[in-house]
Amino acid sequence: MSKMIKNKKNWLVISISCLLILVLFIFIFGRSTSYKVDADGNVIKKIPQLDVKEYDRRLNMLAHVATSTATSTLSSTTSATSTASTTKKSLWPVKTVYPNAGAILPFNRIVAYYGNLSSKSMGVLGQYPEDEMLTRLQADTQKWTDADPETPAIPALHYIVVTAQALPGVDKKYRLRMPDTEIDKVVTIAKKINAIVILDIQVGLSTIQDELPLLEKYLKMPQVHLSIDPEFSMKNGQRPGFEYVGTYDATDINYVIDYLAKIVDENNLPPKVLVIHRYRQEMVTNYKLIKTVPEVQIVMDMDGWGPKDHKLASYTKYIYKEPVQFTGFKLFYKNDLWKPSTGMMTPEEILKLTPSPIYIQYQ
Repeated sequence: MSKMIKNKKNWLVISISCLLILVLFIFIFGRSTSYKVDADGNVIKKIPQLDVKEYDRRLNMLAHVATSTATSTLSSTTSATSTASTTKKSLWPVKTVYPNAGAILPFNRIVAYYGNLSSKSMGVLGQYPEDEMLTRLQADTQKWTDADPETPAIPALHYIVVTAQALPGVDKKYRLRMPDTEIDKVVTIAKKINAIVILDIQVGLSTIQDELPLLEKYLKMPQVHLSIDPEFSMKNGQRPGFEYVGTYDATDINYVIDYLAKIVDENNLPPKVLVIHRYRQEMVTNYKLIKTVPEVQIVMDMDGWGPKDHKLASYTKYIYKEPVQFTGFKLFYKNDLWKPSTGMMTPEEILKLTPSPIYIQYQ
C-alpha cells in the first residue's frame, strides 16, 4: 500500500512539473509566437502571430478612415475578425476574419505583370524578352513603393495557365491548358526577382471544379497564388471572348476558397491570395455569400479598360459598392490609351480611390 501511495505521489509531482514547464513555455513564447503540433504533441512549426492592431491600422489606411482606434472582436463562431472603429458607417474597411500569420495583404502591395509567355497580345508578361520584362516589372513595382512608402510593393507574374479559346478543341471546352513545362518556366523566372506567381484560370466551357485540381502541385508552393476570371466562365454554353461575358456565383468562388484553404492547412502554408476579375455586374453573383477564411485573402480586381472616368465608374459600381475583402485595379498599356483616353492613370491617382487598391495589375 505504501509503495502504491509513493508511486501516486511521484506521478503527481511529475504531472505538476510538466504543467509548470508548459505554463512557463507559453508565458515566455506564447505572447508573440504560436505553434503547430502533431498528434503526439511534438512541435512541428513555429508561426509568428499576426499583429492585429497593425492589420486593422492598415485596413483603415486603405479606406482613408481617419481614426487611430482599431479593435478586434470575436464572431459567433469564435473566429477572429477584423474591424475598425469609425464615427460614420461605411462600406470600408470590410469586417472579415483575420488572416493566418504570414499574410501578404495589407502589409504589402502586389504589382503584377499579366499575360502568357507564348503570346505578345495577351499582356505585358509575354510582350518583351524575359530580362527586359523583369526589369520593367521591377521599375513599375518601385514606382508603387515610392508612391506609398508605408506599403512596400512586391512583384508578381500573373500567368494565364488555362486560356479561353475561340475554337472548341478536341473536348469542345473552348480552353487550352498550359503544359507543366511552361508553368515551371514561369516559377523559375519569378525566382530571379523574388516575385510571387499568380496562376490565372479561364475555364471557357469547362468548370473551375475540373480545372483547379490540376494545379494543386503548384498551389502547394508557398509563393504560388491563384486568380479566376468570370469573364470566360461560360455557364450557358456560349463561345467565350466575343459578345458574351461569363459569370461565377458565390458557390463557385466558395469552392475555390475551400480548396485553397485545405491546401494551406494541410501543408502549413501562409495564406493564399485569390484574385477575382470583375468589370460587369453579372460577372459575380451573390457577392454577399462569398466566405472569408484565415487561409485565403480575396481580391476583387477592377478589370475594365478605357478612359479614366469609365474605369473609375466601374470601380465604384462593382468593387466599392459590393465589398468582399480587398480590392485591385488593372492598368492596360495599350487599351487605356485608346481615344478618347487622356492617358493611363498614375499610382498617385489610384491611391486616392476608396479603398486604395492593394493589388495592381498591368496588361
